[in-house]
Amino acid sequence: MTGPLSPLALLDTDSLVADEDRAMRDTVRAFVDDRLRPEIAGWYESGEVPVRDLALEFGKLGLLGMHLEGYGCAGTSATAYGLACLEMEAGDSGLRSIVSVQGSLAMYAIWKHGSPEQKERWLPRMATGEAIGCFGLTEPDFGSNPGGMRTRAVRDAAPNGQGDWVLTGNKMWITNGSVADVAVIWARTDEGVRGFVVPTDTPGFTANEIKHKMSLRASVTAELALDGVRLPASAMLPEARGLSGPLSCLTEARFGIIFGALGAARDCLETTITYAREREIFDRQLASYQLTQAKLADMAVELGKGMLLALHLGRLKDEGRLPAPAISVGKLNNTREALAIARECRTILGAAGITLEYPLMRHANNLESVLTYEGTSEVHQLVIGQALTGESAFR
Repeated sequence: MTGPLSPLALLDTDSLVADEDRAMRDTVRAFVDDRLRPEIAGWYESGEVPVRDLALEFGKLGLLGMHLEGYGCAGTSATAYGLACLEMEAGDSGLRSIVSVQGSLAMYAIWKHGSPEQKERWLPRMATGEAIGCFGLTEPDFGSNPGGMRTRAVRDAAPNGQGDWVLTGNKMWITNGSVADVAVIWARTDEGVRGFVVPTDTPGFTANEIKHKMSLRASVTAELALDGVRLPASAMLPEARGLSGPLSCLTEARFGIIFGALGAARDCLETTITYAREREIFDRQLASYQLTQAKLADMAVELGKGMLLALHLGRLKDEGRLPAPAISVGKLNNTREALAIARECRTILGAAGITLEYPLMRHANNLESVLTYEGTSEVHQLVIGQALTGESAFR
């Protein structure tokens, strides 16, 4: 009889990963285990996390904007980026969110849609973690419907006659918002929705951290207020016109979540298997009971299927042929199954599962947010439904 297998070894998914991508994954896994895992429960409990210090460490590791080319970015494959997100989220979803928002939202927006001057000014410093970015799309009354945004940007020649932009409005649920050096803000203009690169020390820009969260406590979340924020004409992202600009960034972030959610699920399942093999119930290992093994088997099957899906989508993205509805398939399935795994694992640990001694409840709480942000499950169901029927059911 062979020894117990790790959950992903059942399908030998490692054999589908290129050596270079596997090496990057292993580097991130070691960093999470050695540097982050000993601190995560404390950061989660206190609701305080040293984002600036961590950003510098993430930068040294090459994590920030790692899938982008140039400007000090690592230029890795999309699959390597996904696997890095998986390992980060095996630590904590909030810590993975720091990396995702920096690289796939703020940096990607500037890299994809920015001017040469904007790229040179911000991307090298963001890649090292010296400068932190945030992404302002969601508003207090507009989440799933970003097209309804009320934040406005208007032209105003005064006082310098240069054709300044003046931004007014509010953004909500903004990761890194109150620690950011630069914010990518999306606003309605007479030309449609446009993006703006906003240094956070600009007069009229304020960020207030959101407290009392039950989820993503190991990350900083803020509300942004823009009260007559005056910007030069050069602050506009020249290549982003309409909602396709911010939505292209969300697509990048959703790809990382497809992998990331599996990291939380894997950590829950591995923790639970270890616990079940050590815990004795009625003079037998908890792992030896049929009901326990049935739960573990079902969860391992879903984790393996999710990993196969993620790796397939990573390969398509690396080949430049990943369709947007496939992103929705991955995000919908993997976040939904990861949350189900976290909850089921908690039942096996019983009362121990609700403590911070084990990561299960922390992961489950975090995954409630991951299920919702970057497009709710319902939004992704409608994206898939539209792809299948040719009919939009959003309105």
